[in-house]
Amino acid sequence: MILRRNKLLLLLIVSLFIFSCDKKRVFDEYKELSGKWKKEDVIRFTFEQNDTISPYNLFLNVRNNNEYPFNNLFVIVSLQQPDSLVKVDTLEYAMANVDGSLMGEGFSDVKESKLWYQENFVFKQKGNYTVEIKQALRETGSVSGVEELSGVTEVGFRIEKTK
Repeated sequence: MILRRNKLLLLLIVSLFIFSCDKKRVFDEYKELSGKWKKEDVIRFTFEQNDTISPYNLFLNVRNNNEYPFNNLFVIVSLQQPDSLVKVDTLEYAMANVDGSLMGEGFSDVKESKLWYQENFVFKQKGNYTVEIKQALRETGSVSGVEELSGVTEVGFRIEKTK
């Protein structure tokens, strides 16, 4: 009985430690893919923001595995504000080291890359925002984009407090 109570107490302490460590997180959500990110797939995140004073850091999170065939990643990111104004960015990120090994965090063949989207971003209006992310990778010399980008398992969006 005492051993069982000690295990339960230890589990509770570990759980509290894990969930209380991420004090910067304001929003953090992932969308799972089937291992392929199709050209027409739009990854969409909607969140409510009521703070129009404090700056925030915004990130794209990409989980990929060894099936990812490229050294970089191009994405088109659209941020729709509550007044329907849309800010669109085309971004490029390095995804592999010079030797071809994947960048990112992780001990297995799945790596998570936390990619900067906006630094010290101040939301100008209160209300609902929508972020849409599309892959826009092209092979060298090709005009049309890659139809199916292999090796991408999840795409996420994260907002963190700056302080």
